[in-house]
Amino acid sequence: MNHQPEHLLDVQDLHVGFRQGSARIPAVAGASFSMAPGEMLALVGESGSGKSITALSILGLLPRPAAHIEQGRILFRGHDILNMSEAQLRQIRGNRISMIFQEPMTALNPVLSVGWQIAEVLRQHRSISAADARSQAVALLAKVGIPDPAKRYDDYPHQLSGGMRQRVMIAIALACEPELLIADEPTTALDVTVQAQIMDLIASLRQELGTAVLLITHNLALVREQADHIAVMYAGSIVEQAPRDRLFAQPAHPYTRLLLRSLPNSGQRGQRLASISGGVPKLGDIGPGCPFAPRCPLAQQRCHDERPAGTSVGEAHIVACHFAAQAMTAAIPADVSPALVTGELLLDIRDLRVWFPIRHGFLSRVKGQVRAVNGVSLQLRRGETLALVGESGCGKTTVGKALVRLAKATAGSAVLSGAGDIFSLDRHAMHAVRKRIQMIFQDPFSSLNPRLSIGESITEGMDAHRIGANAAERRARAEAIMAKVGLPSDALNRYPHQFSGGQRQRIGLARAIAVEPDVVICDECTSALDVSVQAQILNLLKDIQREFRLAYLFITHDLSVVGYLADRVAVMYLGHVVEEGLAHEVLAHPAHPYTHALLAAAPQIADSEATNAGLPTDSDTTDDGREPAALSAPRTRKIAAPRLSGDVPSPANPPSGCPFHTRCPIVQDQCRHSMPPQSALSATHRCHCFFPQR
Repeated sequence: MNHQPEHLLDVQDLHVGFRQGSARIPAVAGASFSMAPGEMLALVGESGSGKSITALSILGLLPRPAAHIEQGRILFRGHDILNMSEAQLRQIRGNRISMIFQEPMTALNPVLSVGWQIAEVLRQHRSISAADARSQAVALLAKVGIPDPAKRYDDYPHQLSGGMRQRVMIAIALACEPELLIADEPTTALDVTVQAQIMDLIASLRQELGTAVLLITHNLALVREQADHIAVMYAGSIVEQAPRDRLFAQPAHPYTRLLLRSLPNSGQRGQRLASISGGVPKLGDIGPGCPFAPRCPLAQQRCHDERPAGTSVGEAHIVACHFAAQAMTAAIPADVSPALVTGELLLDIRDLRVWFPIRHGFLSRVKGQVRAVNGVSLQLRRGETLALVGESGCGKTTVGKALVRLAKATAGSAVLSGAGDIFSLDRHAMHAVRKRIQMIFQDPFSSLNPRLSIGESITEGMDAHRIGANAAERRARAEAIMAKVGLPSDALNRYPHQFSGGQRQRIGLARAIAVEPDVVICDECTSALDVSVQAQILNLLKDIQREFRLAYLFITHDLSVVGYLADRVAVMYLGHVVEEGLAHEVLAHPAHPYTHALLAAAPQIADSEATNAGLPTDSDTTDDGREPAALSAPRTRKIAAPRLSGDVPSPANPPSGCPFHTRCPIVQDQCRHSMPPQSALSATHRCHCFFPQR
């Protein structure tokens, strides 16, 4: 008696890598899951998690020789697809296993009519005539909701809309009534009514023919309605598998819980959605531990050191988490701060040192060094605001000036995406970088040339970087930019002394964004403004950032501004970063004694006083029912800490050990002799202190 395998598809420990020169870049790292006949398994996860690469592996469609399946088995009806010849795979593809590709325009042949492409699949796998293939193709077009299918049969892909092309792809996939249908984001380009029609069509195929469906999607609402089982994929691995109802009712992996909490609903109208800090890492950058550990709010040291195996937490419910049982019920703090931006890494600063020589005598011999910046490492991503805070003289401005080469770096690197290390570029290469990194100075009046009109100051940078075809076009661009910063176009003909401080700060911002930068360094750009003008500038900075996806390095000592504007905060003291983390982590749960002292010294308006003054509180909303913008920022809490005594030591003669030990209220003997190591308090929060406070 022939033994019929229980599983239609069984993927076992799949590892896929890509070759780039002599290097290997992993894309899937140990994915395992199985499917029964007629089942719909949803494969969900963020972009970059390896879902589509897994699907292409099943069909043997990975690009060769760049891609290589390094390990694992893919069993279809008990036969390993990875051991099949190309001829055997051709008999399976489009016949027993079909795929709906994510991007129909690239999947369809642009020089063949859409009807011919459907008929080709039928002729390849069915012994039918051309006339029968045509009539069946027309019927399939009608079945997927293409209007006037007989006429559309002869249309080419470019003559159809995106949604219609997607329906053609679905018709091709369903043509031979496959046993397994892989649907890679099949409804992404469709409106909700057509989406419902397509999903009903797939459901009827499952019911009539027992077709199994591997649904790859990020639409969790669609998964909740359609899927039987769910596999959650992260960084190339399956981190959780469960029946649909159980997974939505009792998600066990922290990643799954955070994904589900990110779903919008009517109860969250006007509020900031919870988000997952950070982004999916490249597999080559993952350490020995759990791939989600750097983003997990519940991570412990074991998570960073040891990769978890799958653990059963219920019937058919498998979770790859060291603390799966606890994670199911543990409270995960809501990230209501501006989400940590997951855009590309723009600027990677490593161990930056800026020392200024102290010279004496007739021959100006170097007698010492002013260590203004002494080993600073920071990262800045597109669309992110990183606040650099600390007392005057801590080195904040010197960091900013070093990045635009107005101060010479003594050591370290600052790698700008696509340009390399800024500090090692020659003059010609640096010219292009100056366009990408701009700086708004603390005093806009002294940074503007008093002999140039505002129009000349703004177009000067565009001319230097060849933005705009001619002077007239650059002038028009300058007028448009002035409108964006809230100044009239006739201001271009006036001079700096004819404007107020707030207006000059707007001009400084206009000049910075005129050359289309990626990074803007804002050096105390609101410190000299009164509160009403400061609010205008802060709103403007947010609007400009949202429109152009700018990254801000915001240098300030005003912690109330930090709480409103920043995504992340780095606290500097005597040339060192002593604490860094998400804004709500640093402001509400400071760890370093210096941060405690800064927050304790910062003046704050109590909630009761805000209410009495007619300002919105947590229970207030705007006229249209939305939460006030200021309330979406993290709320700081008043820290009970002693006031700092003494002065900041001289950077020309810094103390040994911890730089803060001369003023620290909890200093111990080891603080005076040894530099404290970095303490990781969460995936995003760290400080340099032997005795971090929480």
